[in-house]
Amino acid sequence: MKFSANLGFLYTDLPLPEAVHAAKADGFDALECHFPYDTPPADLKTALKTTGLRMLGMNTWPGDRSAGDFGLAALVGRECEARAEIERAFAYAAAAGIEAVHVMAGRTDGGAAAENCFRTNLDHACDLAEKQGITVLIEPINTRDVAGYHLSGTAHAAQIIDDLDRPELKIMFDCYHMQIMQGNLAHSIEKLLSKIGHIQIAAVPDRGEPDIGELDYAWLLRHISHIGYQGYIGAEYRPRTTTRDGLGWITKMR
Repeated sequence: MKFSANLGFLYTDLPLPEAVHAAKADGFDALECHFPYDTPPADLKTALKTTGLRMLGMNTWPGDRSAGDFGLAALVGRECEARAEIERAFAYAAAAGIEAVHVMAGRTDGGAAAENCFRTNLDHACDLAEKQGITVLIEPINTRDVAGYHLSGTAHAAQIIDDLDRPELKIMFDCYHMQIMQGNLAHSIEKLLSKIGHIQIAAVPDRGEPDIGELDYAWLLRHISHIGYQGYIGAEYRPRTTTRDGLGWITKMR
């Protein structure tokens, strides 16, 4: 099993290029991040080339977090802002050598107008992705942590993918979020395998290292491998102490 370090939560005491090197030293197989925009893409690309690690994905800018924003793509009335951020994300990804962009939906009333807005913006993202050879990811996020998030279940995400019929569009299946929202992860992943572009893990309920809690990841990851998932497993958890002190789980999971 191959593991990617999510530098949005891990090694956050280091500048992003240094975090790349730290993850390499600690044995991670790849990387992913949240919002790398403060780092010049050339600096990130150099760190990736030096370490030989792939950067699997990044997020579109979430908007004004202090005002409650958690993504823009489904927000009616903010279409121009959302499109600009999608274009900025794809430009950064192309310049840095990042392989996928997670288009963040945002908090909405769940209505038809928001859904249409989200789908229109995803279609635009897929146009950019097609030209640049980048994947578009959508991630169902639990509404306990992010109340009102527009996309909160895998059935909704799968329906969007079926309806838009864009090969560039995939699900980012975060086991932490989906255990909270719907459970039955082994069956869900098996059913959705062809639509999944990336899988992430963290303990439930504390979102710490994936070695305790409700989920038996040692069993689940063996199952995921057995059914044919060949991608990376994203370590998107919040360390309980320091990143390095909590890395013992990797040896056990491998």
